[in-house]
Amino acid sequence: MPLLPTAMPPHSSASHHRDGRGPLVFDTRDLGPGSARTLSRLVAAPPHLGVELASVPTGAELALDLQLEGVAEGVLVTATVTGPLAGECARCLEPFTAALKVRFQELYARGGEAAADDPDAADSYRLGASGLLDLEPALRDAIVLELPLSPRCEDACQGLCVECGVRLADAEPGHGHEQRGALWAALQDYRAEQDSDRGQDR
Repeated sequence: MPLLPTAMPPHSSASHHRDGRGPLVFDTRDLGPGSARTLSRLVAAPPHLGVELASVPTGAELALDLQLEGVAEGVLVTATVTGPLAGECARCLEPFTAALKVRFQELYARGGEAAADDPDAADSYRLGASGLLDLEPALRDAIVLELPLSPRCEDACQGLCVECGVRLADAEPGHGHEQRGALWAALQDYRAEQDSDRGQDR
């Protein structure tokens, strides 16, 4: 669901502007207030997109459906991203794969670097002075927040046998063990002491 480097916290106040135009960078200079643009794009998943037991494999294909809407404050992004998810079941420890679908909406405020010192803009993503919008931070935050911390390979996963460690889904029907652990041994000792005391009383 291997330990991965900690993802950036949601709405990081650090600048996310890029000079280059990667697959997650969009030119919004033509989007004034009241205008909008929709588009779809296939992109490779950036690295370290996950939590401890679940992640999107680096380089996996992500399908993006976007609406970029010009508003007075900047650009409002509404996005749906779908792609593969790989992880380790928190119950049986077996690897699994699944499909991931996340929808999010974020405002990219105008102001670029100048907004970095504005406390009112600290909780917003920002557009660079050139009008380029880097979607990666918002996409990363949205996906990481949706990932399960204790994922299961299936909802009905029974986990592992506490006695022998076998995966219960693979065990034979009626799988079990005699309970002769420390508690059983202590009970046997107690009964032996009781029998001994009774013998001395006779």
